[in-house]
Amino acid sequence: MGSPPMIDGAFARWLAARAGQALLGLRAEMGFADPGALKSAGDKVSHDLIRTELAKWRPGDAVLSEEDEGSRLAWAAEVTAGAVTRLTADRVWIVDPLDGTREFAEEGRTDWAVHVALWARTAPSPHGLVAGAVGLPAQHRVLATDYPPAYPPMTVEAATAGGRIIRLAASRSRPPVFLTDLAEDVGAHLVPMGSAGAKIAAVVTGEVDAYIHAGGQYEWDSAAPVAVASATGLHASRIDGSALKYNEADPRLPDLLVCRRDLAPRLLAALQRHSG
Repeated sequence: MGSPPMIDGAFARWLAARAGQALLGLRAEMGFADPGALKSAGDKVSHDLIRTELAKWRPGDAVLSEEDEGSRLAWAAEVTAGAVTRLTADRVWIVDPLDGTREFAEEGRTDWAVHVALWARTAPSPHGLVAGAVGLPAQHRVLATDYPPAYPPMTVEAATAGGRIIRLAASRSRPPVFLTDLAEDVGAHLVPMGSAGAKIAAVVTGEVDAYIHAGGQYEWDSAAPVAVASATGLHASRIDGSALKYNEADPRLPDLLVCRRDLAPRLLAALQRHSG
């Protein structure tokens, strides 16, 4: 793919695409007979590629990757010096090398992703994200902040029903326990999907209208998708309406709402009723 572009959003797109190509090649090489081995190999191949390219092209920036040793630990005195660097750095790349390992290891599934996001201390937004890309390798596309998608049109189902039906992306394996009741309350149809990146990408492209998660996540699960969703003009927040924040001492970021702006008040009100 040649030398990477220097602008951060375009660089994130380039990097997500590089990792995606490597993952598709690995899938083709290994096949699907041993899902566990494929998952492990996918995590390693993508992580190593992204880490190598960041060290080469952004050597002054810190990195938080899901596959880093100790990445899930809140910062404390005994945590590695890398965590200290992350908390004092002006620029931090927040990376999920393979979001949706379960789907990656299932033949025919396309709802898995590569996340590459950049947090900057000087960013004007509360979440601090200034660039990001969500690679959807099996769908042969990358959504990124350098050329963010247009604000999504209302889904056909919602338009046909006068806006009464909301298509709500839901986890295949770990949907929040309250989600069924919330969906009934607001007249939504649940649409099961794989990775968080694939679900938020579906909101960005208008395939669904919203994504709600409250079952526990980390910063790398949502940083890149939220960067792209924000650049697109969608609403993105915690489920209580407060701002999402990244590069925090504790990388846990357990819940979020990404949706069309016009749906945010209605969904936040429903979340108050059902998520408490």
